[in-house]
Amino acid sequence: MDNRKSHEARARAAVRRRRVVQWLLLTVLVVTIGAGWWLPVLGFTVPAVMLMGLVGGLIRGRYVCGYLCPRGAFFDRIVAPLRRGGQVPGFLRSMAFRWSLFAVLMGFMVFQISRNPSALNHWGRVFWLMCVVTTSVGIVGGLLVHPRFWCALCPMGTMQSALGGDRHQLAIDANTCRECMRCERACPMGLEIVRHTPHGRLKDRDCLKCGECVAVCPTSALRWPGR
Repeated sequence: MDNRKSHEARARAAVRRRRVVQWLLLTVLVVTIGAGWWLPVLGFTVPAVMLMGLVGGLIRGRYVCGYLCPRGAFFDRIVAPLRRGGQVPGFLRSMAFRWSLFAVLMGFMVFQISRNPSALNHWGRVFWLMCVVTTSVGIVGGLLVHPRFWCALCPMGTMQSALGGDRHQLAIDANTCRECMRCERACPMGLEIVRHTPHGRLKDRDCLKCGECVAVCPTSALRWPGR
C-alpha cells in the first residue's frame, strides 16, 4: 500500500510540474505569433522546437510534444478547458494522410524560403507564417473537434512517432486494471489505452509520455518502464 501511495504521489507531482512548465511555454507561442511579423527573429523558435522534437523523438518518441512543445502547451492549457471530448476522424490520423501533409508543408516552407534564401528576416517570416497558419488550424480544430486536433496530424509529431514511438512505452498491469476508462478521459490525445491491456503496454506510437493517465489511475495499473 505504501508503494502504491508513493507511486501515486510521484505521478501527480510530475503532472503538476508539467502543467507549470506548459503555462510558461505557451507564452513563447503567444509572443512568437503576436510579434513575429515585426520581429522576424522570433520565427526561429519554430525550427528550434522542430529540432528539439527530432532529437527527443530519437530518445523517447513524442515526449517533446507532451512536455516541451509551446503549441501543445497552448492546446492543453487554453483550448482543452473550452472543448472536452470529441474524436479526430480516422482518415486524418492515418499515416498516409499525415505523411502527405508533411510533404506538402515541408515543400511549401522550402519553396517560400527559396524565394529569398540570403535574407534571414525572410526565413523568420516564413517560419512565423507557418506557425500562424498551422496554429490557426489547430485552434479551430481544437474547438470544433478535439483540443489536440492539430497534434493528431502534426508533421513533426508524425516524425517523432516514426523515430521513436515504440520507445519508453507505458506499462499496463492487466491484473489491477479495472477498465474504468479514467486514463482515456485524461489522455490529451484521446488514445484508447484500455484496449492495449492484454499486451501489457500501450503500443500506440502517438503517446505523448505526459503521465496524465498515470496520475488518475485509481489502482496504479499504469507505470513507466523501470518504475
